[in-house]
Amino acid sequence: MRFTTFAVLDTSISASQANRSFSSLLRRVAQGQRFTVLSHGRPVATIAPADQARNAEATARRALLARLATQPATGIPRDWRRDELYD
Repeated sequence: MRFTTFAVLDTSISASQANRSFSSLLRRVAQGQRFTVLSHGRPVATIAPADQARNAEATARRALLARLATQPATGIPRDWRRDELYD
């Protein structure tokens, strides 16, 4: 099996290669390694440990909420109803 490591510490693997060695791939993911799956040379998926994905999502959510908390409201009055948007 031949892997290519990116600067972001993901290892690229072709979709066919991932299919052929899926059990081995999952063992390496369980050890903390991340893989980018390529189809025709283009990234189509990332396989990463589940805790890393949850941590990344939680971090992104905290960053978004922090940014939104600092932004002022537009001040535009909300004089419309939701059902009016779908007429």
